[in-house]
Amino acid sequence: MHRRDLFALFGLGGSVALASGLPLKALPLRSASAPFIPVPVPLPLPGDGLSAAEQQRAQRRVSVLDRLVLPPGYRFDLLAVWGEPLADGRFGYNNDHLSFTDLGEGRALLTVNFEYISPRPWSEGYSEATGETLPWDELIEAIRPRSGVVDVTALEAADPLRALARAVAGAALRDQGIGVIELRQEPSGQWRRLRGRFDRRLSGLEGLDDPARRLRVSGPAAAVFRNPVRLGSNDGLGDRVIGTFANCAGGETPWGTVLSAEENVQSQVVEAVYADGSSPAPAALPLRCDGRRLDGLGNAFALAGNKYGWMVEIDPRQPQRPAIKHSWLGRYRHEAVAVAARAGEPLLVYSGCDRHGGHLYRFVSEGRITDPTDPANSVLLEAGRLEVARFEPDGSGRWIPLDPSTRLNPQRPSHYAAFGLQQPTLVPHSDRSQAGAEALASDEAVEAYRQRYSTLADLYPGAGEERLGAILIDAHLAANAVGATAAARPEDTVIDPSSGDLLVAFTAAGSDGGGRSDPAIFHGPNGESRWPHGWIMRLSDQGPARAGGFRWRMLASGGAPWQGGLGFSGPDNLAVDRSGNVWMVTDRGGGSSDLNLFGNNSCWVLPSQGPGAGGAYCFATGPMECELTGPCFDAAETSLFLAVQHPGESNGTRSDQAGEWQTIPLRDRRGQAFEQRRWVPLGSNWPSGVPGRSPRPAVVAIRRSSGAPLL
Repeated sequence: MHRRDLFALFGLGGSVALASGLPLKALPLRSASAPFIPVPVPLPLPGDGLSAAEQQRAQRRVSVLDRLVLPPGYRFDLLAVWGEPLADGRFGYNNDHLSFTDLGEGRALLTVNFEYISPRPWSEGYSEATGETLPWDELIEAIRPRSGVVDVTALEAADPLRALARAVAGAALRDQGIGVIELRQEPSGQWRRLRGRFDRRLSGLEGLDDPARRLRVSGPAAAVFRNPVRLGSNDGLGDRVIGTFANCAGGETPWGTVLSAEENVQSQVVEAVYADGSSPAPAALPLRCDGRRLDGLGNAFALAGNKYGWMVEIDPRQPQRPAIKHSWLGRYRHEAVAVAARAGEPLLVYSGCDRHGGHLYRFVSEGRITDPTDPANSVLLEAGRLEVARFEPDGSGRWIPLDPSTRLNPQRPSHYAAFGLQQPTLVPHSDRSQAGAEALASDEAVEAYRQRYSTLADLYPGAGEERLGAILIDAHLAANAVGATAAARPEDTVIDPSSGDLLVAFTAAGSDGGGRSDPAIFHGPNGESRWPHGWIMRLSDQGPARAGGFRWRMLASGGAPWQGGLGFSGPDNLAVDRSGNVWMVTDRGGGSSDLNLFGNNSCWVLPSQGPGAGGAYCFATGPMECELTGPCFDAAETSLFLAVQHPGESNGTRSDQAGEWQTIPLRDRRGQAFEQRRWVPLGSNWPSGVPGRSPRPAVVAIRRSSGAPLL
C-alpha cells in the first residue's frame, strides 16, 4: 500500500500531526522545574504546580483520551504500521524495542522488534491490516470440543485440522521477530519511511522453507544442539535455528550491530530442559486457541524449545549477514541488554530476565577490545563467561560465575519466612532424568540437595562445551542453584554515558507461580514486600574481574506521591540522552485500583540537573490499553522514536464510543483523601481515530514543531 493511501486509510493526513493538547480536562500545569510543559496525568503530582485545593478541583472529574498525547509544541510523524509491506514480509505486530542507525545525509535505519500477539485486536484487525484471510473463528470452533487445545504434532499430515492450526500459528509467528526499515529526514525535520535496499524482515519462521535463511548459534549451546545423543527430543537441525520470536527489548553495540532479546518464549515453546540441555518434545506444550489465548505456537511447527530465549545479533547495514543467537549470553526470558566496550578491557554485556524472581546477568568476553567501533568485535560475543548478580542489603553486590566449578548455595526458604512469606526455592530437578525445576520448601530440603550436588558440574553431565552449553541453556535455574538474587522483573539495562554506570529498570516486586523477588532488596518505601510500581537502580560495576563486585542504589521509585513514589508505575524501557537525562516508559499492569489510578501507560523524563533534578515529568501518554516502548533518539537528539504497542489489547476495537466511569481514590499534596470520577474509553481506534476501525501497533517519531532539540 502506498504511504498516501495509508494516511488516507487512517484519516491522518500527510503530516500526521495529532498529538498536541491535553488529555485531561482542566489540568493546568505551572511547574517551572520541568524542561517542557508536562503532559497531565490523572493523579496529583509534586511538580504539578498546584495547591492541595487546586489539585482536588482539577482531579475531581477527568476524561482519558484514546490518543498519543504530547506536550504543547511537540508533534509526531507516523512511520510504520502493522501490516505494511516490509522486504519479503510485512511490518510485524506489537513493535517493541527500536534501534536507530545513522547513515548520514538525513538517512537512517530503524531496527524494530515484534514481540507477541494480542489475540483480540490482532484477530479483529488482521484482514484489514494484511489483506489476507485468517481462519481464526474456524480454528476456535474446530478445537472447542478439545477445550481449545490441540497437539498439532500428533495430527496426520492430511488432517484438515493440521492445516488450519498451522495457518493461524504461522500467521502469528510471521508477525513476530525483527524488522529493519529505512528512513529519510526532510528539511522540515519530518521523518518518513523509504523502501530501500536495507529493508529486512526476520520472522518467527525464518528458514522454515529455506534452510539457507536459518539462524546461526555461537558458543557452547551449539555443541548441545549438534549432539545426536540426548535425553530429550531432536529437531534434526543441528546448530541451526528456525526463526526468532518474542523479541522484546534490545540494544546497540558500539560497532553498529543490534542485539534483540527473546523474552517470553515460555508461552510458545517448552521452556524446561533436561540436564544435558536438550528439550522435551514439542507435544509438551500444545497449541491453545480459545479466543482469549493464543499459546503454544511452536507446537504447530515442532520447534525445539531450547533454541529460543536467546540474544540475537543482526547487522542492519548488512541485510545478507546471517542473524546469530549468542549462547554465551545465556538462555532465559531476556529483556534488556547494555553493552560496555572500553579499549583494553573485555567486552561487558548486561541483561535481565523479566520474571518475578528473575536475575540480572553480566557477560565478560574472553578477548579484549582494541577499537570499540571495530565490526570484528562481534566475535568477542562467542567466548567468555556468564555471571549473575548477588545483591546485598548494604548496597554492595558481586557477580557469581555460571561455571561448572561454582558451588551451589540456593536461597533458603527461611529467608522469605522472616518477611512473613512462603516461597519455595526452585532449582534444577534433583532427579536429573526429569526436565525442569523442583521446588524445595524447607531449609532441610535445600541442605539435602546440597549434600547430593555440590557444584554446577554435579548437576549438568558431560564435559567441555556440552556441559557449559547445558548450563547456559538452563541459566535461570542454574542461577537459582548458585544463590543469585531473585530480582523484581529487570526489564531494561542502559549505560549512563556521563558516569559509565548501569541503569536498571525493575518493573515490579511481586510473585507468580515460579518465583518471588527478594524482599530484603526489593521492597516498597515503607518496607512493602509487594511493590507493583517498581524502581530504577543505579549500579556501579567495579570492573570485569571474575566474580567482581559492584555497588547499587535506587535512583527512583515508582508509586503515587502519597505512597512515596514519583508518580509513575512499572518502569520498563530506558534511554539516556547526552545530557544524562533518563527517559523512561512504563508497563503498569491493570485490573486493580492501585494500578488503574496511574492512567494510561506513559513516557517520563527524569532530569539529571537543574531545578527538576530528582523529579519525574510526564512527556507523553499513550492510547488506550497500550504500552509506549523502545525509546531512542536520532543522532542530533531532535527526534524521539517510540513504538506504540498493543493499543486496545483488552477490549479490542472501540465502537459506539464505548467507555465506563471509574471511581479512583486519590490524595492531594497535603495527604487529604478524595475521590475522582474518571471516564475511560474501552478499546481503541488508534492510530486512525475512526470509530469502529481496529487499532494497530505502530512506530512514531516525535519532535518539536520548531525543529529545536527535544529538551
